[in-house]
Amino acid sequence: MAETLRKGTRVTGTERSELATELKKRYDAGESIRSLAAATGRSYGFVHRLLTEAGVTLRGRGGATRRT
Repeated sequence: MAETLRKGTRVTGTERSELATELKKRYDAGESIRSLAAATGRSYGFVHRLLTEAGVTLRGRGGATRRT
């Protein structure tokens, strides 16, 4: 997948929906947006936007929470 995506190229049409489907599947399986971005050679924002367009419910950031 990453071989077909050169940094800075536009991803449109069928290629965009196929990529969105693949990223949605991987994100739903537990992979992070940052790791998906690194694997595809695209930015965090691009992957985030694509997942949102695909109708994914994004996970919270996680981490420690403060107690009062």
